Amino acid sequence: MEGEPEKVQGEQPQGGKDKKKDSGKMELYDWIQCVVVALVAGILVFMFFVRVVNVKGNSMYPTLHDEDKILTSNFLYTPKPGDVVVVQTDSYGPEPLVKRVIAVEGQTVDIDFDLGVVYVDGVALDEPYVASPTTVREDFEGPVTVPEGCLFLMGDNRNRSTDSRTSSIGMVDTRCVIGRVLMIVFPSEITDSFGTRGRRDLSRIGSVD
Repeated sequence: MEGEPEKVQGEQPQGGKDKKKDSGKMELYDWIQCVVVALVAGILVFMFFVRVVNVKGNSMYPTLHDEDKILTSNFLYTPKPGDVVVVQTDSYGPEPLVKRVIAVEGQTVDIDFDLGVVYVDGVALDEPYVASPTTVREDFEGPVTVPEGCLFLMGDNRNRSTDSRTSSIGMVDTRCVIGRVLMIVFPSEITDSFGTRGRRDLSRIGSVD
């Protein structure tokens, strides 16, 4: 029709290009925002809920090995017998200790060092996790009753562990608990007969009983 402007095929209005640019910018902004939020959330989780701890020594062998990396949490946690925990006590020094909870407040612990058997409230513990029977006395004179707000702790490598049998540690205040050990996140290197470290047994990654 006479008077109508000529249309050019394929030509796109400038406004459409601007909208596409704005849309691309918004998608990039949203993506960056999601990444930042995820990073901040991860940092907060590791600051307040979980913590990675490096195991020092073999006092918890065979459950944990020297140089294992373990994940711990103290979020809404109340210690109970059988749990593996990380504690830090002023009496022993700044180095965190990894031990197993044997008894909690009000429970009575006794040990027959001839038979290597640990008793709690008169009942012998079934301890498939220990490296060997408990035959090393340290300073222990039992039976002893765990005071309020305290724990009686022992290492799984019973005869090579400094724990609640020793006066330098004794009963540990529950407020000294950094957290319960949830899992092994990175196992230590396996040491061969010559003392050389090599491969890692990745099958050990997982929960700790």
